[in-house]
Amino acid sequence: MPTTVLIVDDDPVQRRLLEAMIRRFGYDPLVASSADEGLNLLAAEDGGRIKVVVLDLVMPDLDGIGMLERMRANGSEVPVIVQTAHGSIDTVVSAMRAGAIDFVVKPVGAERLEVSLQNALRVDVLEDEIRRMRRRASGTLTFKDLASRSTEMGRVIRLAERAAKSNIPILIEGESGVGKEVLARAIQGSSDRKGKPFVTVNCGAIPENLVESTLFGHEKGAFTGATEKHVGKFVEASGGTLFLDEIGELPLDAQVKLLRAIQEGEVDPVGGKKSVRVDIRLISATNKSLLDQVKQGRFREDLYYRLNVFPMTLPPLRQRREDIPELAAGFVVRFAAEEGKRIRRVAPQAMELLQSYSWPGNVRQLENAMFRAVVLCDGDELTVSEFPQIAAQMDGYGVEIPPAPVFSETGTAEAPAREIVRVEMRDPNALPLIDDEGDIKTLDNLEAEIIRFALRHYRGHMSEVSRRLGIGRSTLYRKLKEYGLEDEAA
Repeated sequence: MPTTVLIVDDDPVQRRLLEAMIRRFGYDPLVASSADEGLNLLAAEDGGRIKVVVLDLVMPDLDGIGMLERMRANGSEVPVIVQTAHGSIDTVVSAMRAGAIDFVVKPVGAERLEVSLQNALRVDVLEDEIRRMRRRASGTLTFKDLASRSTEMGRVIRLAERAAKSNIPILIEGESGVGKEVLARAIQGSSDRKGKPFVTVNCGAIPENLVESTLFGHEKGAFTGATEKHVGKFVEASGGTLFLDEIGELPLDAQVKLLRAIQEGEVDPVGGKKSVRVDIRLISATNKSLLDQVKQGRFREDLYYRLNVFPMTLPPLRQRREDIPELAAGFVVRFAAEEGKRIRRVAPQAMELLQSYSWPGNVRQLENAMFRAVVLCDGDELTVSEFPQIAAQMDGYGVEIPPAPVFSETGTAEAPAREIVRVEMRDPNALPLIDDEGDIKTLDNLEAEIIRFALRHYRGHMSEVSRRLGIGRSTLYRKLKEYGLEDEAA
């Protein structure tokens, strides 16, 4: 789904010009003829789809500066590009102080507007990532931070919104890396426990002999090595949320004590003389089927029914491929900022590769792949060559994978025979010379295809197309008419 850009201008001619340019850039234009209409569109239920506003400063009634001030007063953080026919320094300063991120003078050229939009979108994504990390750290992450275009993910979010309004125990199931902890944090951030402690326990990472001490705490001297008192995760989370990840890995004897802690609302520290009352919101997560483990005798049935009061299943990334572009863009902006690189986008061919891959490691694997790609990238966009491991597993892409070193009995590395995985490379920009019947294409057919490709590649910028093709604009227009490509140039 293309990015939505809101145009606010009282001049119908300017609106049409901007709308045509923005659509040519590949965005989805939305128009408003007044500042009040623009504010209503931003405040609408689907106003979150608007990613950038192109705003005229001089309008009757409420002007552009007034709309900017109201947007910021309403808490809207959508980046705004202002435009006016009066490019005075005072006007620029006033617009920037009111919250605009860029300024263009009418009539704005297509290249200037496209660069401004790209910069605004990049800034918006980076600021979104920063705000999301701050909310995560403060325990105020919300479901808006999980915005998804997937129907399946939308159903899960709606379920989670209902669960957040109560204190009901929640069990989140899903493959590793789908974002179970992020969903749990959003549930807390949307409940009356937001801002309170959010304590995470990975049940599969605790040594079996330390499970009870880790969860319920211990007194000083309770066992060998207990040199000081430890309150335990239940007490740490009191007043907030306790997130038990990989709950299926919990040993059976610890499951008995966990069941009692949930039922009674109190824990017994190891070596303690009395129980400690706790007030927690319990959210559990697993990448296995707990019901299957119950049937196999690996998980207590009574504990299962205590945890499985409000179950929900997060879909894997391969079932929500429409979310990959937005997730990838967020990772690129964050990692590019961390690595000090100016990467403006993921190339279309690379994005096609990412959306075609099955992602067995889900969002976590995508995040790691984007991090590696950013480190490898030397240009201003990520291409297929920055994703060699993924391309090696996909038809239509070619990579070479060096073999692992072979070690002799003495421990020294020997040079192994070179093994190369070869996959046919399909360049999406290549023009075939053979037609469907197996005959060589005519020069006219090839010329028409080249012109069509150039129109798409340079987004209909006729001066750029003619310059790159090495022909005059009058010749270009003549050939467009001759080959019936006039509609594609519109």
